[in-house]
Amino acid sequence: MSPSPRLLLTIDYESWFAPSRRYDFLAPEARFKLDDNFSNQVIDGILELFGNAKASFYLVGEMIDWYPELPKKIFDAGHEVGFHCQIHRRLITETEIEKDLDASIEWRKKYKVEGYRAPMINTIESVYPLLKKNNFTYSSSIYAPSGTFLQKGNIHEIPVSTLPLISKSKNIQAPRNMNLSLVLRGEFPFGSSMMSGLFTKTVFKIIEKELNAGLSPVIFLHPYEIISPTNWPQRFALDMLHNPLLYPFTLNKSAFFNDLLKNFPTSTMRDYVKEKTQ
Repeated sequence: MSPSPRLLLTIDYESWFAPSRRYDFLAPEARFKLDDNFSNQVIDGILELFGNAKASFYLVGEMIDWYPELPKKIFDAGHEVGFHCQIHRRLITETEIEKDLDASIEWRKKYKVEGYRAPMINTIESVYPLLKKNNFTYSSSIYAPSGTFLQKGNIHEIPVSTLPLISKSKNIQAPRNMNLSLVLRGEFPFGSSMMSGLFTKTVFKIIEKELNAGLSPVIFLHPYEIISPTNWPQRFALDMLHNPLLYPFTLNKSAFFNDLLKNFPTSTMRDYVKEKTQ
C-alpha cells in the first residue's frame, strides 16, 4: 500500500548536552545534575506547540529514570514513544547495543515501544536481529533518500532523509551516518537538524518538493532546538570550541518547527509503517 505523503517529523528527545561526546561517560547522577531539570521543564511546552499534529519521540532511556512522567505525557498526548538508546553514546558493536537494549526492557514494554533510532544516526547492519529479539518492528537509524523503505530481516528501516544530487545508491547498508563520505557520494542530508539549522529555507523547500513528488521525508529535531536552555549557547561554548560542527545544534529552530506544522501533514512513524505494510 502507498500511504498518503506526509512529513515524518521526529524528535530525538535527549538532554541539551547530548551532542557533545564530553559527557558520555559521566556518572548517571552527574548527567542528571547537568540536565538541571531542562528536559522535564520543556516537554509540556513542546507538546503544546504540536496542537493536533502527531510525531514520534525517540527517548533516551535514562531520562525516564530522572523524570518518570516524561513518556506518559508524550503517550497521553497521542504521540509515539520510541527508543533512542538507554544512555546517549556511540553504540557500534553488537555487545554495546545489546547491553543498551537490555537496560531499557521494562519501560519499553510499558509504553509498547516499536521504533528504534540509533544515537547519532549511526549503527551497524547486525543491529536488526537484535531489534527483532527486543520486539521492535522498525528502525530509523541510517541516512538514505526520501521514500527509501528497506526490509532488514523482520525489521523495517525507514531512513532519515537525504536528497540525492547525483544518483541513488542501490545497496543501502548500515552504517550510513552523516559524514564527508555521504556528502561526497552526492547526498544532501536535509533530514538532519544540523542542515535545517544551517540551510533552513533550503530544507523547507526540499520537504515541499518531496511531498509534492508523493514521498514522505523523515527529519528530526531535538528539544533544545525548539525551546532553548537558559544561557544557550554560552553554556555549550567550550564544546563548540573543540568541535565547531556542534554550532548548528545550538540554533533555535522554533520558527522552522512551527512552519513545518503549519504547512505540512504529519503522522507518527508507527502509523506510517502500518499503512505501508497493510
